[in-house]
Amino acid sequence: MSDLNQINRYRYVIVGGGMVAGYAVKGIRQQDPSGAILVLSKEADVPYERPALSKKLWLDDEFTEENIRIGAENYANVTFKFNTTVSKINRQEQTIIVKDNPTVHYDQLLLATGGEPRQISGPTDPHVLTFRQWSDYRQLRKFSGKGQHVVIIGGGYVGTELASSLTQNNTKVTMIFPEKALGAGKFPENIRAEYEATFKNNGVEILSGQSVESYQRQGDHLTVVTKDGSEITADSIIIGLGVTPRVELAQDSGLELADGGVKVNEYLQTSDPKIWSAGDIASYPDHLLGRQRLEHVDHARLSGELVGQNMAGAHLVYKHTPYFYSMIFDISWQAIGDINPEHHQIVDQRQRGKIVYFLDEDKLVGVLIWNVSVDLDDVRALIANPPANNDELIGMLTEK
Repeated sequence: MSDLNQINRYRYVIVGGGMVAGYAVKGIRQQDPSGAILVLSKEADVPYERPALSKKLWLDDEFTEENIRIGAENYANVTFKFNTTVSKINRQEQTIIVKDNPTVHYDQLLLATGGEPRQISGPTDPHVLTFRQWSDYRQLRKFSGKGQHVVIIGGGYVGTELASSLTQNNTKVTMIFPEKALGAGKFPENIRAEYEATFKNNGVEILSGQSVESYQRQGDHLTVVTKDGSEITADSIIIGLGVTPRVELAQDSGLELADGGVKVNEYLQTSDPKIWSAGDIASYPDHLLGRQRLEHVDHARLSGELVGQNMAGAHLVYKHTPYFYSMIFDISWQAIGDINPEHHQIVDQRQRGKIVYFLDEDKLVGVLIWNVSVDLDDVRALIANPPANNDELIGMLTEK
């Protein structure tokens, strides 16, 4: 790999070193086997499969850290610059300013900056993690097991998956979150109740309806202080309060924004034809659901690969409608579309689980698959072409 200080012109420059970057390099190489690529990353590792950090690395002894690297076979003539940020884009000159390095010229630029984890007040401490990076996983491995107590702040994807994984690795877990109950506003009530009961039955302590104001270090332990003044002690703390899209660079350069992200067309091209965006920050036109901005792995993979292909000359429309998923204890769920519990629902009860159809003004807008295995392309086809009578939805999806 070449040295950034020796060369400052690249055919492709990628700002962001996460999953989108790894799959974008793969896409570029499908069209251009040798063009010079520069990846500028705030992280300290080559791109990797982020979901494994909260799931498979904890639960599958045969799955190792080496398994999570993305596409190392594509990295010939790819330069990585780690622990760095881009401060400015000059669209007229097609250059970017990288701190402590020369100006970098690009032919095609990809913004894949992802999200900034939300924080709470408290001192910097190695035992307090936002759990966003590979380094966070390595730290938490040291701070878990042997009955140690981990407090997880937040009840979203990261919080719930880590609660499951840690509990299954001899770690005491307490979850604190502001919602009235675990899964509230996310799942229909009967499913939500099953969801929360599964955590409790596996020994997770749940403190719902609690906002965390701050944390403090007190000797050999940490103390979490909630809004009502309660104090919970912990050996380690995980802050899982979601992320804020990193769009400042795009905004400062005058790119068009939408939905709190960077607006792109069906080719994942921004308002500047030389600049592209994908993954968490991209607001794109989904052909089934309308304009979307999604923070999930399936979207990162597929949009990353396609945007790389398009940067290298392909002219492909992003037609993929991503799905969401999670695995918690013995629960496996997937969803496509809008599964707002306030929508009208039709429940298709199956032997081992259920499929829930969500209707907005009598239109099918989302499907939740709960402990059932179906072909997700069948789900997408159903959303695209639902039956005239919604009662006919029952039984339409065939289990694998």
